[in-house]
Amino acid sequence: MKLHELSPPKGSKKNRKRVGRGPGSGHGKTSCRGHKGLKARSGGSVRPGFEGGQMPLHRRLPKRGFTNIFKIHFEEVNIRDLSRFEAGSTVDKDALVAAGIIKNTRSKVKLLGQGEISVSLTVIIEKVSEGAKKKIESAGGTLQAV
Repeated sequence: MKLHELSPPKGSKKNRKRVGRGPGSGHGKTSCRGHKGLKARSGGSVRPGFEGGQMPLHRRLPKRGFTNIFKIHFEEVNIRDLSRFEAGSTVDKDALVAAGIIKNTRSKVKLLGQGEISVSLTVIIEKVSEGAKKKIESAGGTLQAV
């Protein structure tokens, strides 16, 4: 078989429907749009969520709650995740990204106290829980706030 002998399977290729090309085409006059109505007009189609005049779902459901747009989201890192670092090393956002613990350096990080740590580390991040602070200091490490 050669490249010029290749062809698509029978019935897989269809000609596009050419509407508004006269009565002989079978798609003339109203161009397959029917008579009048919203969908027959140019630019006419129902908006998303329109239910034919019935009260739409997003208006039938009650409004609840509040979303604070100024909320600060923290990536959570546990003490057990820091055990992979060598003793005496500095743990900051760059080191956490390199180790694959957090996704990027733009996010804020909070250290939580789940797990145990036996190596002494210098930790430089935004927030630390009380339990994590005690565990790091008891292992001989230090904390620096950003």
